[in-house]
Amino acid sequence: MYQYDKLDQTIVDERVAQFRDQTERYLSGDLSDAEFLPLRLQNGLYVQRLAPMLRIAVPYGLISSKQLRAIADISRRYDKGYGHISTRQNIQLNWPQLADVPDILADLAAVQMHAIQTSGNCIRNTTTDQFAGVAADEVVDPRPYCEIIRQWSTLHPEFAFLPRKFKIAVNGADEDRAAIHFHDIGIELYRNAAGAVRLKFLVGGGLGRTPVVGSLIRDDVETEHLLSYLEAILRIYNLHGRRDNKYKARIKILVKAMGVPAFRDAVDAEWEHNRSGPNTLTPDSLAEMATHFTAPAYEVTDASQESAFLLDACERQPLFAAWVKRNTQAHKQPGYRAVTITLKATGQAPGDVSATQMDALAQLADEYSFGELRTTHEQNIVLADVRESELMALWEALQPLGLAASNAGHITDMICCPGGDFCSLANAKSLPVAQALQERFEKLDYQFDLGPIELNISGCMNACGHHHVGHIGILGVDKKGQEFYQVCIGGSQAGTARVAKILGPSFSRADLPEAIEKLLERYTELRDSEEEQFLHVFERCGVEPFKEAVYGNS
Repeated sequence: MYQYDKLDQTIVDERVAQFRDQTERYLSGDLSDAEFLPLRLQNGLYVQRLAPMLRIAVPYGLISSKQLRAIADISRRYDKGYGHISTRQNIQLNWPQLADVPDILADLAAVQMHAIQTSGNCIRNTTTDQFAGVAADEVVDPRPYCEIIRQWSTLHPEFAFLPRKFKIAVNGADEDRAAIHFHDIGIELYRNAAGAVRLKFLVGGGLGRTPVVGSLIRDDVETEHLLSYLEAILRIYNLHGRRDNKYKARIKILVKAMGVPAFRDAVDAEWEHNRSGPNTLTPDSLAEMATHFTAPAYEVTDASQESAFLLDACERQPLFAAWVKRNTQAHKQPGYRAVTITLKATGQAPGDVSATQMDALAQLADEYSFGELRTTHEQNIVLADVRESELMALWEALQPLGLAASNAGHITDMICCPGGDFCSLANAKSLPVAQALQERFEKLDYQFDLGPIELNISGCMNACGHHHVGHIGILGVDKKGQEFYQVCIGGSQAGTARVAKILGPSFSRADLPEAIEKLLERYTELRDSEEEQFLHVFERCGVEPFKEAVYGNS
């Protein structure tokens, strides 16, 4: 993974010193709330319903065991002993005291971490596939490109105060695990017929109040123009995006207002002025960045022996076999697999991880995965490089930690925002809904019979829980001061990217689990075989059979 150079460290250290001074001035009364607001947002600090929340950047989801131990220690000393994985692969602390935040940032800087640009109207953390660099279906490793974007966008003076927050995702595999169609900019890396790497740019995707699938504006950008083309897009948005109404300020609104052809023409005209400027990447600069993401020292010399060992272990232990099937991923290196560790234990807020679990995961990463971990936008953690012969030992070590559930990609592996328990923007609570559904469907045999289902929960229209792209999505709404929940189905973040369709009238929290169960019962009735997945049934049958199952013929 990328290691800071002297310049990186200097920038982060100076940022800590700046914010320490700003915080002291605010606490002494020399800065007003309005004056302090943009300063704290630039350093990832929110004021939520009950306490401040600090969002720590985890660039494109990569974190070392040393860094995770540092966050565990920080959470014990300054918080309540846990952290929360966000859908942008960052880690949040929900209970820090404002006066302690400069010290927290200093401790983070000591392990090459920060909270810069994790909030505010700027370019946020660039995200990518949690299996980047190891996925068997990978065409181009996206991590060097993500790091280039991180360095370019960090404290970029022109784009520090955009009309609204701005999110970029990069994918380099056959399967899109980065949801590039639902970002302000989505970049797909591919190889042309000659084998050269090229970039496709999707613009104007997003969720929130107006969910939109991004539009392709250029599909043949050379790698040396990654930054110059990005800058052209950002400049058009910065110049023409609305600032008079925050609900109409995202780039998706601008693209729709201008129309895709006109927006593309404006970007191309801007690009022509700067495409050969200082942002042009040289082959040497690209090659140098790639050296930060070389493969670890893999130890397997006989992959067939590793596979035989794994097969034998699966035959001896059916529960382990289920975990291997659902929580491990094919690896480009023979004899290895990538492991998804789900943070979705029943009764635990999805994405929460305790300090004890963080320390243990850091140790397991050292023992089994070259000291590196990944955070995912499904709010889980990945160990990307585990020998097949060591999977059983890893699984056994995860069990006393409460982290051995074999539910990755299944209905209890849900995405869920903090909702009304923490967020001041929420219309309804999300966490009690997640717990009720976990309890309803946690029986393993039932989950496995249903097959892969993505269930996403948001507490308000900001869609931090990505409900619009869930196979089943749940949105908390306010009805005259009462919490209700709207259900939508058929969303997809990858493949044929699609926004889910609203099922019908909303449900009370008490009635919601039964409504979801009726949906699932109808799915099992409609599927042609046990292999036909929920999304495929929806694509074949549409929304009406599900609506009838939940609401009846009325």
